[in-house]
Amino acid sequence: MNATLISTHRDCLRQIYAQHLRWGSPYALVDFPDHANVGDSAIWLGELVILRAITGRDPSYVSAWHDFDRDAFLHSCPDGPVLIHGGGNLGDLWSHHQRFRESLLTAFPDRTIVQLPQSIFFRDGGAADDFADMASRHPDFTLYVRDRVSLRFAQSSLRLPARLAPDSAMMLDLERQGAASEPLLALMRTDAERAKRVPDLPAGAKMVDWLVDDDGLPAGRDAAAREGQALARLNRGVVLLSQAQHLITDRLHGHILALLMGLSHEIRDNSYGKLSAYASSWKTDPMLSPEAA
Repeated sequence: MNATLISTHRDCLRQIYAQHLRWGSPYALVDFPDHANVGDSAIWLGELVILRAITGRDPSYVSAWHDFDRDAFLHSCPDGPVLIHGGGNLGDLWSHHQRFRESLLTAFPDRTIVQLPQSIFFRDGGAADDFADMASRHPDFTLYVRDRVSLRFAQSSLRLPARLAPDSAMMLDLERQGAASEPLLALMRTDAERAKRVPDLPAGAKMVDWLVDDDGLPAGRDAAAREGQALARLNRGVVLLSQAQHLITDRLHGHILALLMGLSHEIRDNSYGKLSAYASSWKTDPMLSPEAA
């Protein structure tokens, strides 16, 4: 089942990206995930797989939210779309990423801007209205979302013509690294998206998270250095998940990487239902814990 599902998702992603780029197209890829969370690095690397296949080239410009340089961007990428990294930070929970997204919409009305697949979550209706106003005023902005809950919110509450797309990490080819040493591994959030309830885990489960980098992470801010950092983080996540005979996770990319690795697993929801929304939208069919529904 996984092979067919993965192939279908990859075909969908290729068709979506190809609507905005062709062979040789220059492009900027911004909002690099300059943090230890493995899932965001997996998305970045999946984005690069698709973009290289379609354009035959690397990004003309990359940046994180905190090191975007307007002059360097215009020099390196005078033409072509601005692609904003996908993930789960569209909303007011991770405000620095949202402020960066909104600054791009305001600063570059003459550029095609494409928001790669995101989950949406706003706690403040006023913040949602502000974003909707900025996005609607941009003459060439495309919004992709990862699940039907986000799609309904974008279309009804934000009044934006969003489109549904799988998560870009589905482009990665991954294999288990080593034999499983833990009968039951629980990859559970310890950040702002953790569920309020105490996790109800079976006895003997080893509880972990993946928010601390290994020593020796590649340094630098250019495209090659950023890719090296993302690869190191992804490898750390694959090694961690490879410990599991069976995985329980409330991290979306715990679920996605487990699918790609062929790892037995089940999901629990994060604080706002992101995992069940994605799984039901794309028929990924993990074993969903009853309290997560």
